[in-house]
Amino acid sequence: MDTVTGLGLSSFAKAFVVGGAICVLAQLTLDLTKLTGAHVMVLFVVLGAIVSGFGLYEPLIAFAGAGAAIPLPAFGHALVAGTLKGAAERGFIGFVSGGLTATATGLTVAILFGFTMALVFRPRG
Repeated sequence: MDTVTGLGLSSFAKAFVVGGAICVLAQLTLDLTKLTGAHVMVLFVVLGAIVSGFGLYEPLIAFAGAGAAIPLPAFGHALVAGTLKGAAERGFIGFVSGGLTATATGLTVAILFGFTMALVFRPRG
């Protein structure tokens, strides 16, 4: 069996192919449309949320691992999954707060790293 620290080499290949395909789709969207990078980022988060809403994103993560769990559509999936979980546990308040609860760590890290980079380097504009 081809293993690297207990993981089959095929799991790396699946993650690479799925993650790469997501990135290729994003790059093609940038190259072939007049959408900006920000538009494409929002588009992919929304598409991840829609695919998650239909229950298709979780099987993709089970198949491709980090190849599906790391790119931007996974953020949309996390928002939807958190919202649904919060609504099931706490009703309307959980519906409103569940998405933020599920993504709080990622948002906090992004804000802290952005702030740190702004202190260390000279921001433009």
